[in-house]
Amino acid sequence: AVISLGGIVAARSLRIAGDRLTEDIRHFSQEECKLLLGERTAEDLKMAIGSAAKGAKTIESSVRGRDLVTGLPREVIITDADVREAMAKSIRTIAEATKEVIERTPPELVADIMHRGIYLVGGGSFLRGLDKVLESETKIPIIVSDDPLTAVVRGCGIVLEDLDNFREALVEHEDELPPT
Repeated sequence: AVISLGGIVAARSLRIAGDRLTEDIRHFSQEECKLLLGERTAEDLKMAIGSAAKGAKTIESSVRGRDLVTGLPREVIITDADVREAMAKSIRTIAEATKEVIERTPPELVADIMHRGIYLVGGGSFLRGLDKVLESETKIPIIVSDDPLTAVVRGCGIVLEDLDNFREALVEHEDELPPT
């Protein structure tokens, strides 16, 4: 979202978050390796070797799951490139949505954004290389928040503590939101 003068100027909401990226990894494992991974295993894999951008060297991880052909336990080696491929469509969707929001933003605000950058918040900001991918796609500096997991809730707390000054920025009905 682009927020200016206490209001939402342009926004886009996606149903892509950490859980979706984890599901992308599980789906990739089933299709490419014929291996069923548990949700926790896929999440651990994402956290350990997941990245949105290619790194300097290949990272591998051994994972265990159930072979979809035999039904027996099996272990395979998954690389960071495999995980990146698994998440590529979702990462592309995030990048495209970011560009769409910027395209719908008035030029004078885009100039300010280019100067100040885009702040990346939430658990997804921990995905290695996501900031670099977004920066490459938008040509705008990406800044990962100091505490990305609590940034949104801290912002809500600031609004609640000073409700009178933020009242105009609050939306009472969904139809007041800008198009997504």
